[in-house]
Amino acid sequence: MDAQSRGRADGTDPADQWVLNPRTGDYELRLNGPAEPPTAPREPATDSAAPAPARVPGQRGRRTAPAEEETPGHHKRRPRRSGRRRALMWTGGVLGLVLVGGSAFAYYWYDRLYGNINTVDIGDVGSDTVLADGPVNLLIIGNDVRTGEGNEDYGNRTNVTGHADTTLLFHVAGDRSNATVMSIPRDLMIDIPDCESRQSDGSTKEIPGSTTPTRFNESYGVGGRDPGCTMLTVEEVTGLEVDHFMMFDFNAVKTLSTAVGGVEVCLEKPIKDLDGGSGLDLPIGESTVEGEEALSFLRNRHGLKNESDLDRIEMQQKFVASMIRQLKEDTLDSPSKMLDVADAATKSLTVDKGIGSPSKLLTLAKELGRIDLKNITLMTLPVRDNPAEPTPVTVVLDPVKAPQVFGMLQEDVSFTEVKKKEKDAKDEQAKLLEGPRAEASAVRVDVFNGGGPQGAAQDTLTWLQTVEDVARSSNKGNAPKTVAKTRLEYAPNQADQARKLADLMGLPASALKPGTADAADTEPMTLTLGPDFQKAGVPVAAPKKVDVTQSRADEKMCRA
Repeated sequence: MDAQSRGRADGTDPADQWVLNPRTGDYELRLNGPAEPPTAPREPATDSAAPAPARVPGQRGRRTAPAEEETPGHHKRRPRRSGRRRALMWTGGVLGLVLVGGSAFAYYWYDRLYGNINTVDIGDVGSDTVLADGPVNLLIIGNDVRTGEGNEDYGNRTNVTGHADTTLLFHVAGDRSNATVMSIPRDLMIDIPDCESRQSDGSTKEIPGSTTPTRFNESYGVGGRDPGCTMLTVEEVTGLEVDHFMMFDFNAVKTLSTAVGGVEVCLEKPIKDLDGGSGLDLPIGESTVEGEEALSFLRNRHGLKNESDLDRIEMQQKFVASMIRQLKEDTLDSPSKMLDVADAATKSLTVDKGIGSPSKLLTLAKELGRIDLKNITLMTLPVRDNPAEPTPVTVVLDPVKAPQVFGMLQEDVSFTEVKKKEKDAKDEQAKLLEGPRAEASAVRVDVFNGGGPQGAAQDTLTWLQTVEDVARSSNKGNAPKTVAKTRLEYAPNQADQARKLADLMGLPASALKPGTADAADTEPMTLTLGPDFQKAGVPVAAPKKVDVTQSRADEKMCRA
């Protein structure tokens, strides 16, 4: 029986046989009616395990957390038949983000796509749940490994592992109304944290972090660092928790751009780099690139404003937006094109085990496909030239704008003008601020400076004791490490104290980090002041907007 005829004995379209399993949150192929959901071919045994509990944004359970059955609110409704054929599967490439259409997967295609996908065990980093309630953060890693025909011409031929060359943090809003795609420059100088890497024999290798600021792209592929190390690095930088990663290599750009029939690009002036590294030769105005030419376009710096990596990132973002539109406007109506794109994408795809199957990727797609292109913001992490270099070749975080962007993402504030549904503190993180308050005199807290102004801990202590009557407070000096945002860590039986301190200091809900075990009666909470802290008495809250260059996925490179 061929793939097209499977399941059609009763006149049922295979596209309508993908149904939601409410126990696992995955879409599964059901060929024999509404009986027990079948086990998908070659699905790992771990896929049948109940997912981790729904997680509170900012304090989410890791992979090692005890598994409990969950049925996230946005998974409860039955999927509509009319939407199944047009499901969007979001994946990524060296360029970052690619839409892949998916429908009518019979066993042949499921088995083929499943066999294409590579998975990496990243231990307790990330999430076992495909999509939990609330915001979701996906890390798209473009690996610059030079394996594959023609790829050795793009640089270091001895690089057999690759680095995090092009990296995008894809933040999906909790209500799925909008998304932010933030490019992280590879030459950003940051501290890479200690991490663990799982070895082929099942053992765990401890990999030390950097002792001095290091290029971000070294968070993967140096010293045995795996994608989990890159995820931890992004978490350290942004203060967000990353749920999953997707990694592609150079070949993905070539195969995907060809599978969609080429990607439209537009130039304000021609690029002719026949003697340079890219070999690109494109005229002014519109062109359609695919295959090797598409990769050359994304790797090219020649002819750009400053011929820098930041200029190249801007071009890559426009390429991403153009490909998304191409897929949504053309590919989704062609089953053959959708399968070609899915096949091409998964051949170059490496993911974590939390999304390591076609059914899990389809589950992800069903939710992400709800986002309108005009509500997808593309931007670059705010940076500035490295002041430690006489002739800067690397960049550092913008001390003002970067924390503002992180704050908006942590608070799930949209960068678009989309009208969000009224929430009035209904999400789980906001509920942390609901409940009784302790008296100020009963609040016990240790204050650390984790990136705030010099002397911030002592100034805060003085203010708390003399102005707000929080006498049981102590200055603990500098924190062991800097934090992206101010945070208050406390035990469950200290929740009333935490709410009171949040009121006094104007802390947002995202700053509250509850633990799991009760504290002793005299044990203090831990307040760590971050770069968002201005001075004692000034409320700490996320901005509602920030002045950074942005674009939208529905904007065309060439405008009439």
